[in-house]
Amino acid sequence: MLDPMIQALLDHVPQIGSYAIWEKAPAEAREDFRRFCQFASPHDLPIGKVENLTAGTIPLRSYTPIAGGTGMLPAIIYFHGGGFVLGDLDSCDALCRTLANESNCRIIAVDYRLAPEHPFPAAIEDSFAAVQWVEDHAAELLVDANHMAVAGDSAGGNLAALVCQKAKENKGAPQIAYQLLIYPVLALSARPFDGAEAGELPEMGFPLDPRALRWFQRYYVPDGVDPADARLSPLSAGDLSGLPAAYIVTAGLDPLRDDAISYAERLKQAGVAAVQIDYPTMIHGFFSMQGLIPLATEAIAAAARATQRALAEGTG
Repeated sequence: MLDPMIQALLDHVPQIGSYAIWEKAPAEAREDFRRFCQFASPHDLPIGKVENLTAGTIPLRSYTPIAGGTGMLPAIIYFHGGGFVLGDLDSCDALCRTLANESNCRIIAVDYRLAPEHPFPAAIEDSFAAVQWVEDHAAELLVDANHMAVAGDSAGGNLAALVCQKAKENKGAPQIAYQLLIYPVLALSARPFDGAEAGELPEMGFPLDPRALRWFQRYYVPDGVDPADARLSPLSAGDLSGLPAAYIVTAGLDPLRDDAISYAERLKQAGVAAVQIDYPTMIHGFFSMQGLIPLATEAIAAAARATQRALAEGTG
């Protein structure tokens, strides 16, 4: 069942539900996404400090929580969503501010290259390089390199999961203690939404129906590359043992939900501590809608506290 607040929003602003991203050029869709994020996010959330940085050529943004002080803090390196085509540091600004304050961790958001100008593997290369850079520059960033997590929503969740898999292949470097995956894209050749709720699935802001998924995939995946390749789809990896512990958020009315549940179960079967938290009345993208849906702030806070505890306890 769709959350009443989302239904009220669809009733009040029906054009959100009728948005057909598959008919847009990337530049137009990016501008629309930027406006939607501004509309759906709370403005001027308090934060201790915000600083723009670069990891080589990769733009980053560091968030110090209000209670962070001036000492070393655990770090959460964050990858924004947007189907590998949309989004930037501003689109996840409110989310990162809340995540920083609720976790008391330093958040470092990564502005990885986007398709179609930079298709696969640009985004994962930038994401992995950014985590390496943060680890290498931990002292000057006031980051505790022994207590670093990666996190991301949607496409960013894909990148966070892949960074963990690449770090494992690289003999544990960089050292990642935890992964926070928020309604992640885990299989680019995603199967259709399954379940009794399918008829209630709303086309909510940049809808994730099959046409939208194909639109994103067409721009991100080069010709001749199999979308099910494990370098693109974390769920295709053969061995998930030895990965960092995970907190995986799912939304009940999200076509990507089943893949996230499957990934959580496979992690557990491989001996990895994994928690999967479902919000049954929510839709894909709800973490970015704090200004409209109070439950989004509560869900971010819960994820932040789980990550804080895991980093403090050395889980993973």
